[in-house]
Order: sequence, then C-alpha cells, then structure tokens
Amino acid sequence: MSEYVSGNPMGHGDTGDYTQYIIDQGWKNYTAEDHGTWKILYNKQKEILKGRACDEFMDNLDRLKISDAQIPDFKELSKTLKSLTGWEVVAVPGLIPDLPFFQLLSERKFPAGNFIRRRDQLDYIEEPDVFHDLFGHVPLLADPTFADYLEAYGKGGMRAHEHGTIKNLARLYWYTVEFGLMNTPKGVRIYGAGILSSGGESVFALEDQSPNRIKFDLKRVMQTAYRVDDYQPTYFIIDSFKQLFEETYQDFSGLYKELKAAPKEFGADQVLADDHLINEGTQSYHRGRVKSAS
Repeated sequence: MSEYVSGNPMGHGDTGDYTQYIIDQGWKNYTAEDHGTWKILYNKQKEILKGRACDEFMDNLDRLKISDAQIPDFKELSKTLKSLTGWEVVAVPGLIPDLPFFQLLSERKFPAGNFIRRRDQLDYIEEPDVFHDLFGHVPLLADPTFADYLEAYGKGGMRAHEHGTIKNLARLYWYTVEFGLMNTPKGVRIYGAGILSSGGESVFALEDQSPNRIKFDLKRVMQTAYRVDDYQPTYFIIDSFKQLFEETYQDFSGLYKELKAAPKEFGADQVLADDHLINEGTQSYHRGRVKSAS
C-alpha cells in the first residue's frame, strides 16, 4: 500500500496560527530502537530507489548528509538546508490544518512529524512519520527550483483558502509533491515523497502495467480524484521541476472560477480522450483487489 493514508494531504480545519503546531523535535528522546527503525527503513529504501528516484533526490540525500546512522536532528539539518535554499524543517505532532500548513510552506518552513513508526508498521502507516517527511520530502528542498515551487504552492494555498478551492489544490499536491513522476534523460523517475518512502509503490509506479501514466496537465490534475488507501491508479509525469514551477507560479483565480463554474471530477483511474498518454494502464491491480474483497 501507499506509505501512509490521509483523507487530505495537509490535514483540515480553518485555524491560521501555525505557531501553535510547532513543537520541539525531542531528538534526545529517540530510543536505540527508534534509530534502528530509521536504519532499517533507510537502507531498504535507498537500495530500492537506485535507478528509480530522480538524480536530484539521490544527490541531495548525500548533500544534506541524511544517512542510516540515526534519525536526523532537525536543527542541524536545517542549518545546511537553509544555507542552500533558505528552507528549514520544523517539528509538528502529525497532520496539521490547511491554512497553517500553507503558511509554513509560504515561509519556507517544512512541517515534519517528529515520531517514527513501530517495527510492526515498517511497510504501512496511516499518518506521515519522520521517515516519510525527512527521507521522502526534505532532500528535494535542497533543489532550488523545487524549493521555489513548494513556496509558491504554499502561497497559492492561502489564496485557495479564500476561494474555497482547497480540494483542487490538494490534488495538485497529491499528484506532484506526494506521487509525482518526472521524465529525465535516463527515463521516467520518481520525485513524489509518497512513492520515494514506499518500497512497494516505488516499483509499482514505474514498472507495473496496471497504472495509467499521463503527461502533466494542471487543470486535469486539479479535477482528478485520488486513492488514499492504496497505490495510485494514475500517475502524472512532468518534464522538469522548471515546468512544474512555471505552470504553478501564477494566479489561479481564473482557473478556480472556471472549475467552480463548470465543476468536473474525473475518477482516479479514468483516461480521457485528450490525455497525453505515456501508457494506458490495465488497472489489473485494483480490479484484482476489488475482486478479492468481494
């Protein structure tokens, strides 16, 4: 299954004071077992991602000195990250509401869970933990273009909150930051944190014949539902972080009005006539899951 499940990738609620959600990481409270869990997860996933993750991710793991030695100390990691792109990592107890989440991103502060999963949760956890957030998300924050994109997304989220279109923007986050794929000179590679931190989905997203793989289209993505309880039936593929930034660094007011005036929602497995398909999936995985459950 996907590395974690959430009905909303950011959380929910309307409060806008992000300071109440920031906590101390409590790094000294991690036990030897906690650090051991990190080591197991890190080594397993780094091996799986060879030849599957985008180069920017793999290079920045080393650049930020994120290793299997121990759970990273947010304060120490933030010193290096801030010197590279101005971002820092702040600890939160779990999922936080939409508006403070957007505010944090707009100020180049990435909220990361400070807890780590139990040993019986190595392959699946419902809520993002420190492995998902640190290993999956933070390395790409050292890439200047992706760092700019995530800041712009945060600012866009604050505007979406005013327009009542958070649902549409949440889909953009889901299909890019969490479950995005990218065309590279070496072939299609993973950049979405939800895939990067999931051994099973790292293989499924790139190599299985079941899912659709479709070229990224902003409006299409904002109209597409997603699965929160399993692997994705569809993945959207960007050509570069530059493309992602340029297509989203704009005022979405006109697009939001269009989406609200003629609301359409496409199923997570749906293929449209005007999609730019990389490949149309068989959907055999999800059909098999439905069949086995009946």
